[in-house]
Amino acid sequence: MITFCIPSKNNLRYLKSSIESIRKNSTIENDIVVYVDADNDGTEAWLKSKGIRYIKNETEKPKGIAYGYNRCIEAANTEVVCTFHADMYMAKGFDVAMLKHLKRNTVVSATRIEPPLHPKASEKIIEDFGMYPEDFNQTGFDEYVTKSIEHYKNKTTKGIFAPWVCYKKEVISLGIHDEDFHSYHEDSDIFNRFILNGYEVIQTWEAFVYHLTCRGGQFQDGIDKVTSDEAFHKMRNKAMRHYLRRWGSWIKNDEYQHPILSPKYNVAFVVRNCNLQILDALEPWCDRIYIDDDMRVITIAYLEKEQKDTVFDLSKRVLPITINDPFSDNDIVVEFDAKVLTNQNFQLIQQLSDIIKDSGEIGKFQLDVFTVTINGMTTYENKLINLTDEYYTSKLIKL
Repeated sequence: MITFCIPSKNNLRYLKSSIESIRKNSTIENDIVVYVDADNDGTEAWLKSKGIRYIKNETEKPKGIAYGYNRCIEAANTEVVCTFHADMYMAKGFDVAMLKHLKRNTVVSATRIEPPLHPKASEKIIEDFGMYPEDFNQTGFDEYVTKSIEHYKNKTTKGIFAPWVCYKKEVISLGIHDEDFHSYHEDSDIFNRFILNGYEVIQTWEAFVYHLTCRGGQFQDGIDKVTSDEAFHKMRNKAMRHYLRRWGSWIKNDEYQHPILSPKYNVAFVVRNCNLQILDALEPWCDRIYIDDDMRVITIAYLEKEQKDTVFDLSKRVLPITINDPFSDNDIVVEFDAKVLTNQNFQLIQQLSDIIKDSGEIGKFQLDVFTVTINGMTTYENKLINLTDEYYTSKLIKL
């Protein structure tokens, strides 16, 4: 038995289709829990009428997908949980195929069939069975799935993405999702933590969903709305910076969406002639940044602008060069003049973890305009597996 965990936000037209597919196509007696983050379309009333368990956000401000998944997982009455999107339609045979591959310390993902909204990729199938719940070609989809189950019989690949199933106790042991991501990159973060914790990640090609992508939330009328939504871009930027501060490098996956993790080193930047704009671009990519700002004009301006949007304590991350010694407090120090920073050499900063991993050693070397001093090559990514780890929480503001 599986508990399907579904965050919901004013998306009843999609949620109806999703839940009805689970009820219709379940082979075993599965459960459903919905987190209602916002409701201006009768979601709560419909869930009540259908006897579906739900948890409601009692505040006016949305809590986000990460928070919603966490509350649903905690409320699950089964050993196995499934993170499911409101814009997914579950095919027949899904639950049996997923459980077929589930064992301890394993996360199993289904195969997504999607309309032609995004480019083709190795881990999914592009086939058009409709763009909205109202024009969904269910008969065509069901026939396609039946043929695909036979065609891909026993096929698995190594990758992870929603919808995925695992044991409830195992995901809770990691601290579940990091709610500071709100509704973006929370999945990439927890996938990294699964990998670092030694979990096997499997995609089965015998379990299918039809995924409308980006339709289950605020972009119900199509993904083109994403480009014009200011609140979405602000939320995505905030999540991106949170990811960088936490992991020290950007998201990487192989062709089947298996996470590729870079080492997390303790890195400090020493930047001469820094200004507010450059500080804004650089700070998330390191653990500390030292600038020539004795009067703290730039620092104070940056903290006033940025601190409200992050749980990381920026007063411990942005420091004046004259008062602090970066070489005694950090494993790796990168020195450069902001005047010679370009878009081209900035890419080296973005690749620094992998450069050090491949060719770094104790000592000093020149990398384009950067003088890199390596005092130690301890890596800290294993300290990021559990959200309660002292290494991680010590860097946050104590709320």
